[in-house]
Amino acid sequence: MKPSIFANALNASYGSLPVIRDVSFSVSKGDFFIVIGPNGSGKTTLLKVMAAIRPFQGGNLEILGSPMEKYSRKSLARIMALVPQTVPEDLPFTVRELVLMARSPHMGLLGLEDDNDIQMAEEAMAFTGVEALAERKMDQLSGGERQRAFIARAICQEPQIILLDEPTAALDLAHQVRIMDLMEKLRMEKGLTIVMVSHDINLAAMYGNRLMLLKKGRIIKMGIPSEVLTFKTLEKAYECPLLVDESPLGNFQRVTLVPRKFIDSELQIMAQKTGS
Repeated sequence: MKPSIFANALNASYGSLPVIRDVSFSVSKGDFFIVIGPNGSGKTTLLKVMAAIRPFQGGNLEILGSPMEKYSRKSLARIMALVPQTVPEDLPFTVRELVLMARSPHMGLLGLEDDNDIQMAEEAMAFTGVEALAERKMDQLSGGERQRAFIARAICQEPQIILLDEPTAALDLAHQVRIMDLMEKLRMEKGLTIVMVSHDINLAAMYGNRLMLLKKGRIIKMGIPSEVLTFKTLEKAYECPLLVDESPLGNFQRVTLVPRKFIDSELQIMAQKTGS
């Protein structure tokens, strides 16, 4: 079976500034593939390259076995949907209108919705739990509700792949879990491939079945969470004190940052012991 996404020696730049450097990876069908890494590591740029929003300057990129350059924007939109990092607050649309917009890649020349399009929108809103908000304007929703509306829009697009850029970044803990549970439900029940950029290492550990750790545009480590989320690898990538142990919830890693005050406290205790 061909991978959903395949990249070989991929390079991307902003002008003369290299951002993605010789990156090679594959995402299998049904993966929950999460890209992590410190600020400036190229995570969002890589996602934009996969979504054909930004060009790449070297290497190869294939989507469902076909080179990216063979896809028109419309044909790519039939198989891939993007949920952006920043969800606009002032869109002059209702939730239903926003979700229905996702049907445009499947419409004919007249661009008119038919009964099937309307049914797809209703099912997408029900799946994400926003059906009760269908007639509400987007600027009347909370951040979590807007995020779920955009995910409903992505589902209504009928893609095989969903790309998400930091979908939980501005949400409280309860909404973070709801969004991640929703992504897992999409993967398990609809067989979608999920590719997500995240700063939250612990969410990545709990939900991702494969992780890719980037730093300065290069892959530091890629594999299952237990292979990527090791003390040695994370310390190299993030260059800060941290602890890695097993989560009390199950057989996966838990990463804890170590604030400077705790380090200073330990040093003081050691100094006192040495002095005595």
